[in-house]
Formats: sequence, C-alpha cells, structure tokens
Amino acid sequence: MRKKDGFKSEKLFVLPDYMQKEFRQHELIKELMVTDIGYFPKAAFHYRDRPDGADSYLFIYCSDGEGWVELNGQNKLTVQKHMLTVIPADVPHRYGAADHDPWSIYWFHLTGEQVAVFIKQFELDNSVLRFPSHFFGTFVELFERCYNLLTMKAYSSLHHIHLSQTMRYLLSTIGLHVIRSQQDEKREHYLDNAINYMHEHLDGMLQLDDIARHIGLSKQHVIYIFKKETGTPPIDYFIKMKIQHACQLLDLTEWSLKEISHSLGMKDPYYFSRLFKKVIGMSPTAYRQQQKG
Repeated sequence: MRKKDGFKSEKLFVLPDYMQKEFRQHELIKELMVTDIGYFPKAAFHYRDRPDGADSYLFIYCSDGEGWVELNGQNKLTVQKHMLTVIPADVPHRYGAADHDPWSIYWFHLTGEQVAVFIKQFELDNSVLRFPSHFFGTFVELFERCYNLLTMKAYSSLHHIHLSQTMRYLLSTIGLHVIRSQQDEKREHYLDNAINYMHEHLDGMLQLDDIARHIGLSKQHVIYIFKKETGTPPIDYFIKMKIQHACQLLDLTEWSLKEISHSLGMKDPYYFSRLFKKVIGMSPTAYRQQQKG
C-alpha cells in the first residue's frame, strides 16, 4: 500500500504556478525561492516516485521514525530520526516511509541559482546528514517561521523577500552544524590517534613535537584539541596516563618503586614519587597501603 497525500495534522503549502512565474522575475527572490513546504507527521505509506526528477531542490528532515531515499536508481539510503537528505534538482528519485516505523518529516522545495551554491558551500550533498538532537529545536523554529511567512502572506512580494532571507539563514544554520559535526569527528580522530600513541609509549618519554609529528598536526593544534576535548594539555595528559598505569602496577604487582619507575621510562625513583604525589595527592607507598575494592 502506498500513499501520496493526506496525513493527519499535516502542514502543506504549494505556491501557485502563476506566482512562481512572477517571483522568478524578482531580483531579490528569484535566486532562492521557496515553492513548496510542509510537515507530514507519522506519514504511514508515504511514497513519491519522480522518474524524471523535479525542477527544484528538495530538503527532507526526519524528526521521528524512519524512511528511505533512492537517487538515480541506486541503493536505498535509510533516513532516520534527526537526519537530513537533499535531493538535487533534475535527478530521478524515489522515497517513502518505512513500514515498521513511518517517518515524520519536515520538507521544502527550493529553486534558484543560490540553492546550489549553498549546497556546495556547506557540503549538504553528502547523501544523508545526521544532526545532534539539540539541533531539532533550532530547525523547527526557523522552519515554522518560513512556513508562516509563506502561508500568511503568500501573495506579497515583500513577505517573499523576507522568506527568501529567512530560508538563507536556515540553510546556513544547517550548514554550520554539518561543518561543526565534521570538525568534531576530525578532532576525535586526531585525539584517539594521539592517545593510542601515548599508550604505546608509556615506557618512555614523549615530547609535544613527537605527538604532533605522529598525528600530522602543528603543536598549537595538538594543544587546542586536547584542551577542547579533555581540558588538559597533551603532556599533562600523558603524565596522568603514566601515573594511572603506575597505580595499576602498585595494585596488581609486588614491584618496587624503582622497578615501576623504570618501567615508565623514569630513571629517578624520587622524581617518580614526587610526580605521583602531585597527581594522586599521596605517595606511592601510601597509595599501595590503601585498601581497594
């Protein structure tokens, strides 16, 4: 069973063709114009098939449930909660709601040369984009603003100018969240790489130059990532890792302080003891004597 139209509590508005034709001549509207906009909640059996594509760009944001999108007859892409997909103009496509958990979607169609520029600038054409849950409130607020502008004063060119500017703001807000998410993933990748490198060298000493060289970043960038993600400078983090390993050796072995110190690449047991006390707040001997578990 497939259903194209009609969902309880839906929102839907399509700008009449004669108005689209008029606004395509307007200098402040034609470069980015909203032609269709809507919200389909729990859209069971929702389905669209456009073998020749559409003459506009289609943005679909899934707020709940699950659906799928297929472009150019390729493999279906799953679209889940807090995911956005952009279907380019003139690209054959199909999409629909999942049978087991139909999606709820906010969607809009855009035309104009600036739409492609926004998509390219913010890399919104990378199949399906996932957003953090806290972004949903921001998205809905801006979406509702656009929807209300279009439906309340649909035939006013002044309101369409404002709508066009509001949609630009929505697109740039989406784009910035995409870029931030990508940057977060990159930071996490570099951080994991650096920490793994530290683990491999707990028996020796590392300098900031060594860490930066290994992960391929500048020293300043390494410091920034560690402070951003851990709140601790990289060498301090490495020292804490060493001391944590020392705690395990004190708990699980009978090694002397000298043996533990040497295993961590510290030739001076007194230096190790001072460093241990600075980090843990007590001497290695006092720590070992504490009851654990």
